[in-house]
Amino acid sequence: MNHIDHHAAPLLLNQQQVRDYLPALPVRAALSALFQALANERAVQPAQTLTLFPQGAGDVITYQGVLADAGVFGAKLSPYIVTDGRPVISAWTSLMSMQTGQPLLFCDSGLLTVERTAGTSALAIELLARQDSRQLTLIGCGALGQAHLRHVLPLRDWQRIRVYAPDLAAKPELQQQLQALDPRIEISGSIDAACDNSDVIMLCTSSAAAVLDPATLSKAALITSISTNAVNAHEVAPASLAAMDVYCDHKHSTPDSAGEMVLASQQGSWQRDRIVGDLADLVSQRCALPDYQRPVFFRSIGMGLQDIAIACALLQQAQAAQ
Repeated sequence: MNHIDHHAAPLLLNQQQVRDYLPALPVRAALSALFQALANERAVQPAQTLTLFPQGAGDVITYQGVLADAGVFGAKLSPYIVTDGRPVISAWTSLMSMQTGQPLLFCDSGLLTVERTAGTSALAIELLARQDSRQLTLIGCGALGQAHLRHVLPLRDWQRIRVYAPDLAAKPELQQQLQALDPRIEISGSIDAACDNSDVIMLCTSSAAAVLDPATLSKAALITSISTNAVNAHEVAPASLAAMDVYCDHKHSTPDSAGEMVLASQQGSWQRDRIVGDLADLVSQRCALPDYQRPVFFRSIGMGLQDIAIACALLQQAQAAQ
């Protein structure tokens, strides 16, 4: 891990300044090191907290984390502020030193959240997907979906890459934007067409209800899901978990927030002890890998530690550039 100057003046970085650092940001290395630290008990992941504002004025979610090897702790604060028009939604991450107790960084987290979310799915795909995977599918093509493509394209020798979103056919500019990422990208007319014979399916939608039935797939695939922030949101049906090998980003907290896991537990069709492993288990080789006798499901909810790790990588870059 690169050196951090714990006595430097704190940095304040807005969205554009963060954007300038993104091309060289070592997302995969930062996340891999984070989950190895978690496996070695060198990191702490507290539960996220929701604080309501008085008189229904909004709320703020706090995502915390501690990285002992980097000597930093911090939190991402994501407020939802009610206004007369559209609500104000933002996210900022603060880092502080475990050596001096002083602030090191305060930065806009919007772009970093996209990168760490896509990077987490990519790390899971790197570790879980068959080595001979050749067909990749993306369902949903917003900023998060496109980031998933950027992070996953180098991981396997993809021979076919298909993308589907309900309104994509009516957006030629977005189609061109997607195909500019990679000339192999094809625009599919339906979810079924996009997923046919696919090895890896990335669900990156804003749907609060299931968009894919794993039982209908023509072969056992790896399915990744990030879902959205609606209450009990899920991209696969809760009942489908029982027929899949299930992995997640953090087995101690994901089942309490992932909609399909919460609902499946309530319905009695699946329980959290059925999780094969999480990313800490996978990077430390402490759990079984899938044999693809049935579909494989990886669920990510986003963790404070991911925010802290990606902000720490940003801090190292910014300090080195000074």
